[in-house]
Amino acid sequence: MLKVGVIGCGAIGTEVCMAIDRGVVNAELAAVHDRSRENCEKLLAALGKKPAISSPDELISSADIIVECASAQAVREFGASVLESGKDLMVLSAGAFTDNGLLKRLTEAARTNNCKIYIPSGAIAGIDGLKSASVAHVNKVTLTTTKNPNGLKGAPFVEQNNIDLDSFHEKTLLFEGSADEAIKAFPANVNVAVSLSLAGIGKENTNVRIFVDPGSARNIHEILVEGDFGKFTCRIENVPSPGNPRTSYLAALSAIATLKKITEPLQIGT
Repeated sequence: MLKVGVIGCGAIGTEVCMAIDRGVVNAELAAVHDRSRENCEKLLAALGKKPAISSPDELISSADIIVECASAQAVREFGASVLESGKDLMVLSAGAFTDNGLLKRLTEAARTNNCKIYIPSGAIAGIDGLKSASVAHVNKVTLTTTKNPNGLKGAPFVEQNNIDLDSFHEKTLLFEGSADEAIKAFPANVNVAVSLSLAGIGKENTNVRIFVDPGSARNIHEILVEGDFGKFTCRIENVPSPGNPRTSYLAALSAIATLKKITEPLQIGT
């Protein structure tokens, strides 16, 4: 049975651990780690089978796959160690890969040690279609994200420009730029932009627009792709994660679905 270690016991990490505990994923939760022991203990209290609370090194040695649910910093800090130990790595903080050097180093480590890096589709749909389309030529990928002001508070772009998010009374375009620029401006909000760009035409060529909408109760992502295959559009209205309004519930579900795909014999989708 696949042994899973989880780094980060916040909203997404908790959902992943509870899914394993309930038997949704045919795997064993071997260990968890979080900078806050209180977060770990709160998680363990909700689980039937209690994994070990481990140091990163202990967690890596005890698991077959490490699921990062913490931050881009955690990817930078532990990613190489995971892969150099011959363990697979699942990355939820795809924004870490705006650093091309980090992406190259981890990819080379995975190849050298015969292991894999998994990036779940997160809070969007359409990744399968984009991957298929990219086998030929894709000339346009646009991601339009709309969020309630509460979901954008604390973002570097908002802080640096002294934007009062509570002053908006209707849907307003807040930002437009490349995926590379977007993840730097809103690192906690648009990891999906990086996943989309890696599946398609790159960070510099993927366009991102971010709207603030005080009337929106959901995180909305709209994707437009055009290329040799034709054109497709996709719209997702996500319920925010109960534990973190900046994260969509679908992001946690996509991590769980990826684990299920790894452990099951029938593979569906690109």
